[in-house]
Amino acid sequence: MSDVIEYKCPSCNASMVFDSKSQHMKCPYCDTEMTVEEFQRTQKSEDTQTTGKSISNDNWYSMSTGQWQNDELNGMRVYSCQSCGSEIVAEETTGATTCPFCNNKITMKGQFSGDLKPDYIIPFKKDKKAAKAAYFNHLKGKKYLPKVFKKENHVDEMKGVYVPFWIFDVDAEGSVAYNGERITKWRNGDTEYTKTEMYSMQRGGNLSFARVPADGSRKMDDTLMESIEPFEFREAVSFQAAYLAGYMADRYDMDMEERMERARERVKKATEDAFRKTLPHMDRVTVASSNVNVCNARYWYVLYPVWILNTTWNGEKFTFAMNGQSGKLVGNLPMDKKKFWIGVSVRGGLIGLVIYLLLWIIALM
Repeated sequence: MSDVIEYKCPSCNASMVFDSKSQHMKCPYCDTEMTVEEFQRTQKSEDTQTTGKSISNDNWYSMSTGQWQNDELNGMRVYSCQSCGSEIVAEETTGATTCPFCNNKITMKGQFSGDLKPDYIIPFKKDKKAAKAAYFNHLKGKKYLPKVFKKENHVDEMKGVYVPFWIFDVDAEGSVAYNGERITKWRNGDTEYTKTEMYSMQRGGNLSFARVPADGSRKMDDTLMESIEPFEFREAVSFQAAYLAGYMADRYDMDMEERMERARERVKKATEDAFRKTLPHMDRVTVASSNVNVCNARYWYVLYPVWILNTTWNGEKFTFAMNGQSGKLVGNLPMDKKKFWIGVSVRGGLIGLVIYLLLWIIALM
């Protein structure tokens, strides 16, 4: 999905936004406030549903609730980044903005159509103020951090983006073989002995997994998105376009078939880990062989809230992401090598001076 919507205030006709604190629609001009449901009724938009469509013979079932209605597309526009190729949803009244993925300027592309309508959305609970606070807390104690990362105007570039995800309810059956080692050490006089016992262990069974996520955006690194998990799906609501007001939404560019493999990988790893927990205590355990099959799966298309900050330093890209629901923030930080070596030199000089003074004092004694 990708585009923009203008959400008119029923009182003054200005643009309303979704307020993450109150979880209501709010007009910043006349202070009109109402629930998303109330706002949707004023827009006279209706949802239609279809369920249980199987798209393959591999026991993967779509639980999608349908397609966009014509009135839901009114005012939506695709904004395209000429640098990284991102296509996102933003306010129609936006004249110019920056790409949340590469920080370059993005331009309007036009109307979108044919995209799958999200089934659910987790609304933002953390606002930009909370995102900035989490970011600066992340920087604490990093004395060799380049100055650009600490600038207030730099942090103002943080964007609230709804990231597309495919989520899967999965039934799995598997059989996993493990190799284990139990190591015992003891001493007898001056001699130390080591005894290593080798074990082969087998576990098998059936497991069920709920809401296994796989992001549907090529721009978003899987490791980064999985690092800000979990998203609490119990707070998800049926999708309504009004929740996008004031935020951007990434257009999915990886369909369910592409993300199916990632879901399988995560289920396989989770199954191996679950079986591993039933093993007796070992000092070392490795997987010898693994056969995990997905015997049934249901999937949905959802939007999860993420605050994103991208910056480039010395030709290298750094991305920070914060879970817009829980506030969990992750991101790698660079080290200013010039600052580091200056610090090393200063400390080395001070240590050398202290040693010289001690030796001089000792010589006088």
